Amino acid sequence: MAMTQTQLLHELEPVVAGELDRHHTMAKEWFPHKYVPWSEGRDFDGVYGGEAWQDSDSKMPEAARVSLIVNLLTEDNLPSYHREIATTFGRDGAWGTWVHRWTAEEDRHGTAIRDYLTVTRAVDPVALERARMTHMETGFASEYGTMLQQLAYVSFQELATRIAHRNTGRASGDEGCERLLARIAADENLHMLFYRNLLKAAFELEPNQTMRAVTDVVTTFQMPGSSIEGFTRKAMIIAHEGIYDLRLHLDDVLMPVLRQWSVFDKTGLDAEGEQAREELSAFLAKTEATAARFVERREERRARAAAAR
Repeated sequence: MAMTQTQLLHELEPVVAGELDRHHTMAKEWFPHKYVPWSEGRDFDGVYGGEAWQDSDSKMPEAARVSLIVNLLTEDNLPSYHREIATTFGRDGAWGTWVHRWTAEEDRHGTAIRDYLTVTRAVDPVALERARMTHMETGFASEYGTMLQQLAYVSFQELATRIAHRNTGRASGDEGCERLLARIAADENLHMLFYRNLLKAAFELEPNQTMRAVTDVVTTFQMPGSSIEGFTRKAMIIAHEGIYDLRLHLDDVLMPVLRQWSVFDKTGLDAEGEQAREELSAFLAKTEATAARFVERREERRARAAAAR
């Protein structure tokens, strides 16, 4: 008899407690204000009579600027994310302790990025605030209805976020920005390890249900910021710069996590579990072909652009 999601929550609670202890041991305390160059700041137009932002204020390449905005707007939707995981995992015991710890750490990320971008005048603060209002009014609701699906989703999503932050920092050409995003990425990596290890334990308890959950997520995955206004255009700018694209998603996010779970080495699956794994394999093969075509076409565009100079 397959376990219910409630039964799985109870069975995984000791694993949550152990992972929470590991997280507290590995997580390093840090302070956003120490990563912001406050001496560079100056007043904007308004009650203090400063100068309005203009495009020439920003020294960052366009792709890095777009990626920073997407990353920050994604972080801004934290209230919706908190609601999702608190509803799924609960607010009591080790699960609840983790939910609140995770929320506190994620909130720090948004604070640090916004302060940095505002002080350095890297982005238009008026446009950023309008985009924040629009995005948060849209909110976020997970399309995944089970605890296992949500665990699978955040395992991939936290790693994807880590990579996006690190690559954005490198693309910024700004030493301070890169340092800040590397610090945030370190947090995201610890979050990924927490969720990844929980789902690994779930595979031991319910391999067939867990395989189905992983397949459901991999084949429908979208970043939580996909509801940002103009996201498709922004995502293409980010992908063309190589900050985050399908090649990275497959090679650096999906496959490493799937290998950690030994997805393709699992034995003893029933017919439904095997069917889910077959669907996963077929999807990954299709994604490989699509990613290869994207990279090939990107290189062709770059070559044409270089020749035209």
